[in-house]
Amino acid sequence: MSSKGTFCLVLHSHLPWLAHHGRWPVGEEWLYQAWGSSYLPVLDVLDQLADEGRTDLVTVGLTPVLAAQLDDVHTLRGFHTWLGFWQARSQDLAANPDPGLRSLAGYEFQQATGALAAHERRGALSGSFRRLADAGVIEMLGGPAAHAFQPLLTDELVTAGLLAGLDDSALRLGRRATGLWAPECGYRPGLEQLYADAGVGHFMVDGPTFLHVGAQTWSGRPVSDSQVVAFARDLEVSYRVWSPRRGYPSDPHYRDFHAVHHDSGFRPARVTSFHSEAHEKAPYDPAQVPAIVERDARDFVARVADRLDLIAQARGRPGLVVAAYDTELFGHWWHEGPQWLGRVLRLLPEAGVRVDTLAGAVARGIVDEPVELEPGSWGSGKDWRVWAGVAVAELVADNERLARRWRPLLGISAGHRLLAHDQLAREALLALSSDWAFMISKDSAAAYAQARHDLHHRRFHQLADLVEAAEAAPADRGARERVADLTDRLRRTDGPFAALDSRTLTIQARTDVLAGVPAGALTTRR
Repeated sequence: MSSKGTFCLVLHSHLPWLAHHGRWPVGEEWLYQAWGSSYLPVLDVLDQLADEGRTDLVTVGLTPVLAAQLDDVHTLRGFHTWLGFWQARSQDLAANPDPGLRSLAGYEFQQATGALAAHERRGALSGSFRRLADAGVIEMLGGPAAHAFQPLLTDELVTAGLLAGLDDSALRLGRRATGLWAPECGYRPGLEQLYADAGVGHFMVDGPTFLHVGAQTWSGRPVSDSQVVAFARDLEVSYRVWSPRRGYPSDPHYRDFHAVHHDSGFRPARVTSFHSEAHEKAPYDPAQVPAIVERDARDFVARVADRLDLIAQARGRPGLVVAAYDTELFGHWWHEGPQWLGRVLRLLPEAGVRVDTLAGAVARGIVDEPVELEPGSWGSGKDWRVWAGVAVAELVADNERLARRWRPLLGISAGHRLLAHDQLAREALLALSSDWAFMISKDSAAAYAQARHDLHHRRFHQLADLVEAAEAAPADRGARERVADLTDRLRRTDGPFAALDSRTLTIQARTDVLAGVPAGALTTRR
C-alpha cells in the first residue's frame, strides 16, 4: 500500500529538579505522580509495540534534569515508598461504607500494584528508554541540562546548557542525540547555529513559528543558511487531543482529573459534563472506557489521514504531520491516554499512514527549502510573554545578573577539575530553569516557584563569593575549606549531572580540555 504521507509523534518529558526540594503537596509528589501514572504506562505501551516488531514509532524528548531524577538513588527509593503508600491508601478506602468508593479502592489497588511491579522490574528508567532506542523503536531527543528558556540567554549560556545536557544524556543513553527538544519550543534567530556547533541536526518549534513567516508545517525546513532542520507542530491535528478549549480527554466517560476525593486523594468521577459540580459528577466506570478510546483513536487517525491527503494535494507529493505533546498528558492528566496512544500507533499504518521519527523524516527527505524564522514559542500568545512578561520581570533581571557573573567562569581550564566551579554550574543551570517563570506567570504553585528561583540564585552567589575570596587568597587554607564545605553541602541536594565538568561548557574550552581523551569517552555509559 502506498503511503498517504508521514506522521511523527513527539513526546516531551520534563519536570524540574524536585528531588530534595519538598515532598507534598509540591515537590517530589509531582515527580512520583508523573512517574507512576505516565512514564511507566507509556513505556509499557511502547514495549508492547516493540514486541509486535514495530519500529520508528515515536520521538521521545527526555530532558536531562528529568532523566537525572528517574535514575537517582534518592528518588528511586522515594518512589518505591510512594507506591507503597498508594497501595495503603487504597486499602484504607476499601473499608468505606460507600460501595462506589469501595469499587474505586479495588481499582486503585490494582493500579498501584501494577506500577509497583513495573518499578521493581525497570528500576532506573534510562535503561528502559535506551533499550527502546537501541531497538529502533524510538528516537531520543536531547535538550539543555535544566530546561532553560534559551531565547533569553546569551550564546555562551545557551551553549553551556546544551553541552551539559547532551553530555549527560549521552552517558545515560549510550549515544549522543542529534535531535533537540527546544525548551518551550522557544526560538530566536541564531540558535540554529549554536545547535549546529553542538552537533544538533534537527529541533522542534511550534506551528505558528512557521506560519507567521509563511512556511507550512507539512515538512521540515532548514533554518537560515544552516543545515539544521526545524520541525513544526501541526496544531490542527495536535489540538484534537489537547486543546485550549476541548479535546478528547473532555469526553464525559473519561476520568475527571479535577474531581478529587479529598480523604483518599483518588479521582472517583468521570467528566460527566462541564457544567457539573464535582459532587454531582457520575462515578468513573473503567468498563465503559475501551469503546470510547477506540472511537477517539479512529477519529484521530481519520483526521491525520485527511490532513495528509490535503497536504499531498497542496504540496504535490506526500508530506508530514507532526503532533507534539507533554508525555505527562498520557496517563497523568488524561488517565486513558496510554490506551489511546497504543491504538493510534497500531491503526495509523492500517490507514495508509507511515509512522516515523523526526530523524526518519530527515532521512527520507521530507524537507523543503530553507526558511528564516522569527522569535516564537509554544506558550501563551506563541511569543515570550510567559518567560519575559511583567509578572516575571524581576526573575529576568536576576537571571541576567547571574549570567554576567557566571560567564567569566565558563571554560576556565585548570590542570584539574574544580568541584566548586562544577557546582556553580549546577546551581546556575537550576536557577535558569524555565519552569519558575512559567509557574509564576500561570499562577501555578507560584510561591514554590519563586522560592526555588530565589534559593538557587542565593546558593549560586553564596558559593561564588567564597570561590572568589579563596582565589584572591590562595594561601588561605580556611577559605579553601569553606569553599569545599559549601560545595559538598550543596551537591547533596542539588546534585544532578554528576559527570558535569565546568571546563567543557564552551566549544573551544572542551576542545582544549579534552585533547587526548580517548574517542567515545564522553559517551561511555556510567
